[in-house]
Amino acid sequence: MISKKMQNALNEQIKHEIYSAHLYLAMSAHCESNGLKGFAHWLQLQYDEEMMHAMKFYRYVLDQGATIALQEIPAPPSKFESVLEMFEEVLKHEQFVTASIHKLVDLALAEKDHATTIFLQWFVTEQVEEEASAQDIIDQLKLVGKEKSGLFMINREMGTRTAATADA
Repeated sequence: MISKKMQNALNEQIKHEIYSAHLYLAMSAHCESNGLKGFAHWLQLQYDEEMMHAMKFYRYVLDQGATIALQEIPAPPSKFESVLEMFEEVLKHEQFVTASIHKLVDLALAEKDHATTIFLQWFVTEQVEEEASAQDIIDQLKLVGKEKSGLFMINREMGTRTAATADA
């Protein structure tokens, strides 16, 4: 059983994960509308992954005998000046999610909630990967600059991403 405070914090994290999914779906639509189907594909898979994360939290809260209280999800931005700006927003958002998960870990440790501490470790590790992935894409985009052939090649590479498994 988790505390009411932990229940509320985990419900807030579900909101963050669903917002993340909506953000990636909006970005995917923007890319698709601008002829960047590789980026759109990568972002669509990111949407799927974020929804899996939300459902991991959802299932954990219920398995702990706590209550799910879904919260309003704000609309994400839908227009971006460039792909680089978009992925800088991805990194900024993932850093926000990382900080949010770290706060959950801090709360679980303070409450001596060992089950939640263990549950959250997967997300701590996942966020390292999420931030590194976004930074890698930003580095590539900066490397090619305004060179359209470079953007074309990165777009093609982004289209090769495969879906995460249910364990992701």
